[in-house]
Amino acid sequence: MLIQPVILSGGSGTRLWPLSREKYPKQLLPLMGDDSLLQATVRRVEGVAGAEMAPPMVVCNEEYRFVIAEQLRVMGKPGPVVLEPVGRNTAPALTLAALAASRDGADPVLLVMPADHVIVDVAAFQAAVTRGAQLAQQGVVVTFGITPDAPETGYGYIQAGAEYAADGSRRIARFVEKPDLATAQQYLQDGNYSWNSGLFVLRASVWLTALALCRPDILQACKAAWAQGKVDGEFMRVERTAFAACPSDSIDYAVMERIAAGEGSAVAALPQGVVIPLAAGWSDVGAWEALWQVLPKDAQGNVAQGDVMLQDSRNTLAMSDGRLIACVGVDDLIVVETADAVLVAHKGHTQDVKKIVDRLKQAGRTEGQIHRKVSRPWGSYDSVDNGARFQVKRIVVNPGACLSLQMHHHRAEHWIVVSGTARVTKGEQIFLLSENESTFIPLGTTHRLENPGRVPLEMIEVQSGSYLGEDDIVRFEDVYGR
Repeated sequence: MLIQPVILSGGSGTRLWPLSREKYPKQLLPLMGDDSLLQATVRRVEGVAGAEMAPPMVVCNEEYRFVIAEQLRVMGKPGPVVLEPVGRNTAPALTLAALAASRDGADPVLLVMPADHVIVDVAAFQAAVTRGAQLAQQGVVVTFGITPDAPETGYGYIQAGAEYAADGSRRIARFVEKPDLATAQQYLQDGNYSWNSGLFVLRASVWLTALALCRPDILQACKAAWAQGKVDGEFMRVERTAFAACPSDSIDYAVMERIAAGEGSAVAALPQGVVIPLAAGWSDVGAWEALWQVLPKDAQGNVAQGDVMLQDSRNTLAMSDGRLIACVGVDDLIVVETADAVLVAHKGHTQDVKKIVDRLKQAGRTEGQIHRKVSRPWGSYDSVDNGARFQVKRIVVNPGACLSLQMHHHRAEHWIVVSGTARVTKGEQIFLLSENESTFIPLGTTHRLENPGRVPLEMIEVQSGSYLGEDDIVRFEDVYGR
């Protein structure tokens, strides 16, 4: 049996601001160790019993395709990356993955996983996946219900119906929206309700058939976008206009709720829906309090990461990205420091962090979208200082990488090499710069920066001009297809 892991990586994780940003969301961050949440999702399917595991397939936004490809590469797990030109929720994302997995007549079992979840007990998860894959091979649509340990109001619920098999799997009676506290307490006491994990196991053909019955409009739009797309190395690109016309809907709303309710004139053709209980230390890490709950704590219930000192403090999460954080005599706080923002919040109000991100967006500020240090396919840049008509960046270019051949209408640039060797194209000139050497790129001059060496190239770039936005770039050649 071939299992195709499908990792859905479209979320923005705004409630984990300021670490998670719109263009560098939480799934790309190492919140639980050295691996990012995306990398941890890939690792937890290694060694699933009784199945051949295909290379992971990631469905993601174009904005962070290079970061995802690099994270897979350093793991030695390169796989196809399906690019969504615009976000259309999880049902179209899964449909693109099913179409990609069905090429050449294949029909693998799809193991569908959000990229930003935490699962502590990997062995329990893998055992559930093995059973789910066996059922999926028979044409059943399987989801996993998280065994609840509290009356959680931030999750949707699944009500289990009659027993499906002796292994604990049960038919899906219905999906329930996020309840109020009193209803959640009733669900906990009832024992037939579990948290909706967003994890699914099903054959590619089963999903496409069910979608054709439940939401043919989504299927038609995705097929059109797929047919007009192209393969660009590890990236699978769909046609933008056709995909933008696709309705937005979730897997649950588009198909799963209809399977549970037995809707439609062709109900006999719909697959059976089954829920398997899963007790594996699962969390969707939807807010800072949820992250605090799953991270290791000291005797006072504190979580400290980075340069942090705690004195007479309890049940507090403090994370430093650089500067020292000192907490004295505080309880139940979230304190998160990054290069350009500091968050201080009470643990009971972490769901409201999204409101700050919304206000930043309304004010036209960039702190909700990008970090001061920005990853690029060729390396990274860090905006270390800026003011009226100037900006200073620290640029790192990976060995063998190069920026696009470009020009700017509104700014000039002065480049100083700190370490490594730079190959510079400036107009008709091409020359090398070594450590402590510099050059000036006048406004309107075509230019390119390359690293021909075997070590990272580190530079300081000083920009000056009337407008310094990242959209003042005219590209003539770009090896990354931007």
